[in-house]
Amino acid sequence: MNRRQFLGSAALMQTLPASLPIIDTHVHLFDTRRPQGVPWPPKTDTALYQPALPARYRSIARPFGIEGAIEIEASPWFDDNQWVLDTIRDEPLFVGMIGNLEPAAAEFPRQLDQFLKNPLFLGIRYGNLWSRDLGASLAKPAFVDGLRRLARAGLILDTANPTASLLADVVKLTDAVPDLRVMVDHLPQLVNPPEPAIRQLMQRPQVFVKVSSVLRRVDGKVPTDPAFYKSRLDELWQQFGQDRLVYGSDWPNSDHWAEYPQVFRIVHDYFVKKGPDVAASYFWKNSKTAYRWKKRTKSQPGA
Repeated sequence: MNRRQFLGSAALMQTLPASLPIIDTHVHLFDTRRPQGVPWPPKTDTALYQPALPARYRSIARPFGIEGAIEIEASPWFDDNQWVLDTIRDEPLFVGMIGNLEPAAAEFPRQLDQFLKNPLFLGIRYGNLWSRDLGASLAKPAFVDGLRRLARAGLILDTANPTASLLADVVKLTDAVPDLRVMVDHLPQLVNPPEPAIRQLMQRPQVFVKVSSVLRRVDGKVPTDPAFYKSRLDELWQQFGQDRLVYGSDWPNSDHWAEYPQVFRIVHDYFVKKGPDVAASYFWKNSKTAYRWKKRTKSQPGA
């Protein structure tokens, strides 16, 4: 952590409610030094192309009260599911991971059974990533069967990179598999989301929204004043309320917009002002309901 990050974290910690633990539900891990390399980020991405491992994340995030984190897989390679599980096995700050499997694949039942043996495996991610199309996949009976198997296992589906069409597809998904919990990632990035889809998702309590990737670039600059983002956060609050919004930093991808102190400050400023009950719901309780993670240290919240 550099001096600017340290001073920023110290100032924010003075305003955090006492005993407010925080679970960061969107962290990517990868090691660019591996002989086989990584599928993401590319070498040309000078902001990200360096090892992003638990020790580095811990040093950046713990000063902000982060007591737990969930890794979101950033690789389409099957073997990288196990690489993440091995990487976080001895790092109790991480309470779980969201993997990358193809529900329509013939080997999906066997793969899912394999990872179900590990309590850190909490679900999979599927959406606008790795050339996938959720709407097209929902037309495949094998895909829907795979999602039903995921739901029966008590796991969650994270979406990826919201668009108007993806939100409409999430509505179709929840029609097809109504008992599957769904986390819509990065919804603040979608400006003017389609009202019909939002109204439908508002009525489905098994759908959660990750308030991640909040910052955005305007005229070549990234505003860091919380007031700039208030209207968009107000929309999400009015739509999904106290029990369905979840914190996620999107680290280290968030470095494309700002360093962790600035990313954290935007949502901290907004949710803490709503009172300790709302802050606790957003920063850890809703993630417990959505992901069903198990605590690994005494300082992590929940029974």
